[in-house]
Amino acid sequence: MSLLADTPTAPAACVTPDLTAEWLMAAPLEVLLVDLGVELFDSKITDRTFFGAVVQYADGRLSLSMPVGRSEFEHDTVARYLLAQAFGVGLPPLPEPFETTEF
Repeated sequence: MSLLADTPTAPAACVTPDLTAEWLMAAPLEVLLVDLGVELFDSKITDRTFFGAVVQYADGRLSLSMPVGRSEFEHDTVARYLLAQAFGVGLPPLPEPFETTEF
């Protein structure tokens, strides 16, 4: 199974210098998205091994693409993990068989 984090450079240094793992894990997801300026949208990818993607556009904007039909727990957990990866916030790796890939 893979998580796709498509972020060539972490935008955290210029956007949120005080972003911590504690805040990332505790704040409501909707608040995180607004505060970080991340757009969330439903992915059209239906592959069961796809758990989400973060895309950083040339202008610096970030989008979080999440598959539909997943549990609220899975959606929330993966979204937070992908945001942590995109913003360079250190979190322990997810257990196998999960993996992230950067392009």
